[in-house]
Amino acid sequence: MICALLLVRTPAARAQSESSWTDWTASPIEFADGHVTLGGDVSASFGSHDAGFFNYTDYDHSALRLLRVNLAAVVKATDHLAILGDLETENLDSVRPYALYARIRPWTARDIDIQVGRIPPTFGAFSRRPYVSDNPLIGYPLAYQYLTSLRSDALPATATELLSRKGNGWLVGYSVGSPTFDHGVPLVSAFRWDTGVQAHASMLKDRMLSATVSVTNGTVSNPLFKDDNGGKQVAGRLEWKPIAGLAIGGSAAQGEFVGDSAATAALGPAADGRRFVQTAWGVDAEYSRGYYLFRTETIFSSWQIPFAAEPNRRDPLTAFSTFVEGKYKIRPGLYAAARYDYLGFGTISTPTVTTTWDAPVTRIEFGAGYSILRNVLLKGTYQHDRRDGGRLTPVEHLLSTQVVFWF
Repeated sequence: MICALLLVRTPAARAQSESSWTDWTASPIEFADGHVTLGGDVSASFGSHDAGFFNYTDYDHSALRLLRVNLAAVVKATDHLAILGDLETENLDSVRPYALYARIRPWTARDIDIQVGRIPPTFGAFSRRPYVSDNPLIGYPLAYQYLTSLRSDALPATATELLSRKGNGWLVGYSVGSPTFDHGVPLVSAFRWDTGVQAHASMLKDRMLSATVSVTNGTVSNPLFKDDNGGKQVAGRLEWKPIAGLAIGGSAAQGEFVGDSAATAALGPAADGRRFVQTAWGVDAEYSRGYYLFRTETIFSSWQIPFAAEPNRRDPLTAFSTFVEGKYKIRPGLYAAARYDYLGFGTISTPTVTTTWDAPVTRIEFGAGYSILRNVLLKGTYQHDRRDGGRLTPVEHLLSTQVVFWF
């Protein structure tokens, strides 16, 4: 929503008073001579019961049964400084600062800015458009939402213990580190923004090339407000727009994943000076022309974790995800959309078996959206999920509806 506030120019207050309610609420609201801009959205989703926990997020909610309220503000102090904030709540459980950062623009004539605080993600394409009005469907790509069986604060003592938790990412516990049961992490979190410093610059004619780099706490799968291991994540992204309608991007990130307390519980003093990192790479593309919109994104991630009972095991745990989605505008206000999604995992060996360390997942989702008003969208989708392993429901057929209002 903050991104929308920065891109959309709103009408003056006097013009708003002369137009209909649906006209001015379709755009962010400006006041204080344009120095303050407010926007927000409300989305309500209701769908089938997800017995396999395919759609659970790292806030312990199902993406198909979710009430989300979001309010964003931009305060433009000067031509060189703006303060941006974003508050949200899911299912009215608590109010969280989704984003809160200062944007510094050293030169007004150049497209260069520095952002400090809880900042937008650097890595990936979908993470930069997580709002429901930008998502043509209701579900999220698996790489950004599906919970693996990994945790940063609790660790398996052996590969055998890790394999026994296949498919249990929605609620998983291990014998080393934190004794409580909690959710695992996705490859990349779409629901938590980073905390740190970010620099962005656009170059060439018509901003054909842009680059972003950041230094933040946590990792892309587990962004943290307060660091738990003394390490930092370094991330970067390049985006190239060679022709109108086409954008190609590449991302990379590496940060320390395992918390100090869990590493010490696993290895004792031998953990000192060792770094257990997550490394992620991603490529993405988007092309739009006429009534069509196509998107694709592929992400590769690896995590290094210590095994208390197998200290010589050093091979990282790897995962791979890719999705392709398309949207077609049938007529004004009505569209159809579909997404194919796959999440796979690398293998790990025990004395008795060699197999994937978590259960691969395939998702097919398709549906339609209809704009009741300029700023009110109704969606309906069907989702087919399949998990190859684990103890929970291996296949789900899920229906869901969603209504979205934004201003």
